[in-house]
Amino acid sequence: MSAVAAVLACALLTACSTGSISDAPSAPSAASPPASAPASTAPADAEAAEAEAAKKAEEADAEARRLAASLMVVGVTDYDSARAALAAGAGGIFVVSWSDPGLLTEPGRDIHALRAEFGEDFEVSIDFEGGRVQRHADVLGGIPAPRELAAAGPDEVRRVAFELGTRLRARGIDTDYAPLVDVDTAGLDIIGDRAFGTDPAAAAQGAQAFAAGLTDAGVRPVYKHFPGHGAASGDTHEGPAVTPPLGELEHLDLAAFGPAVAAAPQGTGVMVGHLSVPGLTSGDTPASLDPAAYRLLRSGAYPGGVPFEGPIYTDDLSGMAAVSERATPPQAAARALVAGADRVLWSSGEGLDEAVDLVAAAVADGGITLDQLRAAAARG
Repeated sequence: MSAVAAVLACALLTACSTGSISDAPSAPSAASPPASAPASTAPADAEAAEAEAAKKAEEADAEARRLAASLMVVGVTDYDSARAALAAGAGGIFVVSWSDPGLLTEPGRDIHALRAEFGEDFEVSIDFEGGRVQRHADVLGGIPAPRELAAAGPDEVRRVAFELGTRLRARGIDTDYAPLVDVDTAGLDIIGDRAFGTDPAAAAQGAQAFAAGLTDAGVRPVYKHFPGHGAASGDTHEGPAVTPPLGELEHLDLAAFGPAVAAAPQGTGVMVGHLSVPGLTSGDTPASLDPAAYRLLRSGAYPGGVPFEGPIYTDDLSGMAAVSERATPPQAAARALVAGADRVLWSSGEGLDEAVDLVAAAVADGGITLDQLRAAAARG
């Protein structure tokens, strides 16, 4: 009881003990019966507030699920699997090497048919670098390896990339996971002639020219594999891979990413690789699942870097052992979005609904906010 309440209580008790008629309440007259006290509205107010809170929670969950699905790019095998993914809300489909070529060629069951049904607001992507990595070249036409292109000069690189982009666009593909900005400094087979050069300046120049050519044709280029795979300990397809410490990497791959990102055409994306980086990532956590790697890319706090405001993609979360040995694709997708990715990619395409569930749960638990998902969607 407060001091004020105690004083009031004491005053009332004193008045009653004296038997003072003047202080005692008068009895109601027969002509004026006491008015009934108004019924309490508290229970009704509480029920209304509870219903409103439940409605808001339901709306937030629905928005979280819609946004989460829109940030997922999944591999598809044919027209039917692509249609199912888009009907489930996926923001993009990935044309993988085992996709039915009819998805690119068969009228009524190709990408153009999907766009006619679902509109233009979804992404169709492919891995097409040239040389060793060019999916469905029998349909799309092949181009030389990046190292060979680089030898012909940046103008030729841009011209070839433009012609490639024109062919991709004609088949409905609007995003190419190329070019590499990695620097081939360690002779790692998984990189090799996929890189434009063995020094940062050459790698950056070739990547810039290739990105410009794709952009000229209306196709989004995606630089990869930030923060750099060229001097890693191994192939992330086969298992964990560790780069040199961050201080050394700043003179290797990051020295190419700096100028390449700074000169990137509007709309260019960057793909984060599954690389552990001493001095940057936590323990053996791959960069694709570590917030520190996304913060570094966003900040531009590396040689020649500038703050990056475009879309950030993960590397494949299902087909590469550096991630698949530690998490399922849905688990990895949710972790990557929480870490800072804008688009999560997995070639198997399995588990889309589960991935959406996990992201929605992360929103409910406070691991990621709706505003973060909205910002990621806006970078598309």
